Amino acid sequence: MIQPSPRALALLALGLPVAALPSLVWPRLWPLWVIFLGVTLLAWGLDAVLCPRQLQWRLEAPEVLPMATTGTAAMTLEFATQSPRRSVEVRLEVSENLTPPSPVQGSLSPGSPLLAVPLVPRRRGRGTLHEAWVRYLGPLRLMRRTVRLELDHSLEVVPNLAPVHSAALAFANPRETMAGVKIERFAGDGSEFEALREYQGGMDPRSIDWKASARHTRLLSRELRAERNHQIILALDTGRLMAEPLGGVPRIDHAIHAALLVAYVSLRHGDRVSLFAFDERPGPLSPPRGGVGALPHLIRYTSDLAYSAAETNYTLALTALASRLRRRSLVVVMTEFVDTVTAELMVENVLRLARRHLVLFVALRNPELAAMTDAVPRHLRQVERAVIAEGLAQERELVLRRLRRSGVTCVDAQPQRLGTQLLNRYLEIKRRERI
Repeated sequence: MIQPSPRALALLALGLPVAALPSLVWPRLWPLWVIFLGVTLLAWGLDAVLCPRQLQWRLEAPEVLPMATTGTAAMTLEFATQSPRRSVEVRLEVSENLTPPSPVQGSLSPGSPLLAVPLVPRRRGRGTLHEAWVRYLGPLRLMRRTVRLELDHSLEVVPNLAPVHSAALAFANPRETMAGVKIERFAGDGSEFEALREYQGGMDPRSIDWKASARHTRLLSRELRAERNHQIILALDTGRLMAEPLGGVPRIDHAIHAALLVAYVSLRHGDRVSLFAFDERPGPLSPPRGGVGALPHLIRYTSDLAYSAAETNYTLALTALASRLRRRSLVVVMTEFVDTVTAELMVENVLRLARRHLVLFVALRNPELAAMTDAVPRHLRQVERAVIAEGLAQERELVLRRLRRSGVTCVDAQPQRLGTQLLNRYLEIKRRERI
């Protein structure tokens, strides 16, 4: 497709005063308008003929694109007739789980034929770069040609593992990592019996085993080690509220990144990790796996989690989860709620689950509500928004306070701090041996 450029239309507009000369100055000046129009159309036609038709292209795009990152699709464009510099505009048509990129404009020269188009993921899943529309000008910059290129490039949008690895290395220090692998010498660590040894001065008197000391007629102390092989259940809500974006990324993806971080550290600690997803129906419970080699299975499980538009059924989901657990476990429930009325069923079922298992309740705080509350109002509409935001924050705190009073550990954090706070709570639970 070829069409006049803004420069061509401006040139044609310059002929309007020439067309007005016969009526304003002298009627016999009408041939000037015909000559001007003929020269203009001739320039248009010459530029259209000289505008290159053959376009060679090559696309270099990633096969895998993590969430909360920006990728790059590099297009190499080469024309049959090269000029010192040519203006080009590229627009990509992408699938729904990618943010439509803005048109990229650039000037191609023989030494730099590359154009970089940013790719921003919107949701996990299979993404596609369908086609590219390339628009460029002719030598006289009067006509511009638009070429449609069939790309048909597929890429996989997966959870972002870069912050998971970096945070895991930052928090999993050698002492925490080796807890339970060897006998711990730190007072207060560990509760599982390892061996008996003769009591020495300076040791904790509480470690003395009086019955064994009576049998052997000498003071013996117990050596303890940290218990391992706990069962960690990461229960992810994939319902309607969790599909809403928070900071440009859906809540469920923030939860997945934090869950993978905790899973990585838990596997390093020797625990066994399972994943459970639920919305209006309970999903499958992945078999508990131990060892760092189980992390790829968990990543694959979270990559396949779908975004649901249904309301979450806590009664059905958490009851089904409780019926599948055969031993006391740490259940990390990652979900979202709005107010005390809609959260009533959620609280009842979480408390029912907490009667047998240790429940760690995780919710994502919306930073926009905090910004509305803290902002200085300048007109009545801002005052109204601040009052509503403060009311939602108070109802949220009521729900969390009720859970805490019932013995449920709660984490209510902003997206950028969710992984850190959740990991700190997990390590605190391990140190206090609450599982």
